[in-house]
Amino acid sequence: MLSVYKVLVLDDHAFQCAQMRGLFLEAGFDHVDMANSAQEALEKFRTHSYQLVLMDLNMPGMDGVQFIHELARLQCNPMLAITTACSRRIMNSVSLMAKEKGLSVIAAYTKPVTREHALALAKRLRNPQQGGVASPTLCAPPAPLFDRRTLEKALAGGQIQAWFQPKKALATGNIVGAEALARWHHQEFGFMLPASFLGAVRHHGLDHALLIRMLDDALTAYIGWRDQGFRMPVSVNLPTRLLDEPDLPDQLYNLVADRGVPFEDVTFELLEDETTSIPGHYYMGASRLRLKGFGLAQDDFGKGYNSMYTLISTPFTELKIDRAFVNGAAQDHVRAAALLSSVQLGRQLGLQVTAEGVESTKDLEFLREIGCDFAQGFLISAAVNAHDFTDLLADEPRPYATHPL
Repeated sequence: MLSVYKVLVLDDHAFQCAQMRGLFLEAGFDHVDMANSAQEALEKFRTHSYQLVLMDLNMPGMDGVQFIHELARLQCNPMLAITTACSRRIMNSVSLMAKEKGLSVIAAYTKPVTREHALALAKRLRNPQQGGVASPTLCAPPAPLFDRRTLEKALAGGQIQAWFQPKKALATGNIVGAEALARWHHQEFGFMLPASFLGAVRHHGLDHALLIRMLDDALTAYIGWRDQGFRMPVSVNLPTRLLDEPDLPDQLYNLVADRGVPFEDVTFELLEDETTSIPGHYYMGASRLRLKGFGLAQDDFGKGYNSMYTLISTPFTELKIDRAFVNGAAQDHVRAAALLSSVQLGRQLGLQVTAEGVESTKDLEFLREIGCDFAQGFLISAAVNAHDFTDLLADEPRPYATHPL
């Protein structure tokens, strides 16, 4: 598995560079090159394709931040692992900057890099679904932009469908909800995650059609689980810009009413970093959804730029904290402080608080300690289809059961 990853080690200290190369070869990587300057690394990228760069930040000449900027301009998207003597705050800031430029920072280590670091990174890359990392990609043209007809056919025929990620209550350990997430079984490309096609959905103006597809699948799943005795509230992502459609709350209300699902068991999640073209439409739409009895969640809290104002001015029932504050918080005092403040703010505002992106038991225990209500993430379960979600419910209470099961 690791043979598909070509690694470039970038460090201006030749001895440390060679030492890290040896550690990664020992950990199972077959192809590990070295560069002693950012300029040399960029030259290598012009003739080679690397899937992982292990890099320092504080280098003479072109520093690591400038290197990331130049790397993005080459339209390459390797994964990055930062190793530096800089502070955790700088590492976090650089990670966010890389993300904004389309690059993924999958690890950040304080020097010196050890054998354990190399083995941990190798283990993570051998299991990309569990580690939350993408499959390796080359410096190549982006995935094809699906045409409108193909997308419409996939939505209408159910090839694009909802899978469900469980939400667990930290106080009891019970599964208390299911978030609908889009997945596509494509005849040619196989199973695709949303990053592969949501850009095309947006490009062709099919966000509304996707919303209806996800809601319909979620309602079908809810009814199926209810028939087996479970009460499992569902949540669906609602692109905030769709609130520009004044009749949208009525349409959603009618769809849910026709299926006989309680309105309070359906929550719509609004992305924090999106808005409507006319601000009044946002508040009108959000208020009408709540008046009709739906739950309303602030999704990816902390990711956007208007967090506080949006939170206090919108009738939310739930606060969902972005994984950037959650993943690794137990071992990062800066993230921990931000996470604690977010949880306390949500509780003080009377909101249910859910942490997204939980991937380690240490982070889960920390969330329990600070009073977070719910958690989602790979540690609990990745998104699964409705049938497999039923298997996850095997030991859960069945309030709708009418006979012993």
